[in-house]
Amino acid sequence: MIKAVLFDLDGTLLNRDESVKIFIEKQYQRFNQWLNHVPKDKYITRFIELDNRGYVWKDKVYQQLLAEFDITGLTWEELLQDYVSQFQYSCVPFPNLLRMLEELKSDNYNLGIITNGKGQFQMDNIKALGIEKYFETILISEWEGMNKPEPRIFHRAFDSLNVLPGESIYVGDHPEKDVKAAQRAGMKGVWKKDYKWNNVKADFMVDDLKEVPLIIKNVALK
Repeated sequence: MIKAVLFDLDGTLLNRDESVKIFIEKQYQRFNQWLNHVPKDKYITRFIELDNRGYVWKDKVYQQLLAEFDITGLTWEELLQDYVSQFQYSCVPFPNLLRMLEELKSDNYNLGIITNGKGQFQMDNIKALGIEKYFETILISEWEGMNKPEPRIFHRAFDSLNVLPGESIYVGDHPEKDVKAAQRAGMKGVWKKDYKWNNVKADFMVDDLKEVPLIIKNVALK
C-alpha cells in the first residue's frame, strides 16, 4: 500500500529549462549597460550551454561568460548574486502541478520533496511555485549534508514521514539520480519523461504530472 509520494524538484515539478530562459533574458536586460556589446541571443544561448541544465554551479558559468565575451565593469559575483536572488521570480511550473498535488492531498498521501541543490535557493523556488504547503517534508541536499543518489537521503525522508520504502513512490526526471536511486532505496521509481534520455528503465513513466495519481492507484491494485 502506497502511503507517501516523493518528488524531485528541477525538471519534475519546476520546468527549469523554461525558467532559465525567462531568467537569463531578464538578467540581460537588468545588466544591459555592461552586456549590450554581446548580442542577447548569443548571451542567452551560451549561458544555457555552460549551465548544463543546472549541473554546473553559476560561479563557473559567470566567470566563463565574462572571459569569453570580454565583459568589464561587472563582476561574476554580482551576476551570481543576481541569479541567487532573482531566479525565483522566473520559476515556471510544469502543467497540472497544483491539480496533481491537490488530488494527492485529498487522497491523504504524505508528500515530500528530495532535491539536490543549494538550500535557500531551492526553498525560494519551491515557495515561488506556491507548493510548500503541500509537503510534510522537504529535503535539500546542501542542508541535509548528503546528495541523491545516496540512499541515506531517501531513508531520511522515510523516517520523517514514518513510512517504509515499499510504501513510497518517487517521481523524478533523472534516470540515475532519481529513478535508479529511488529503486535502490526500496521505492518504486517513476520517470517524468525528459527528451534528453532514451531507454530509461523505470517502474512507471509519465509525460504529464496529472498521470501521477492514476499510477499510484494502479500500484495499489497490484
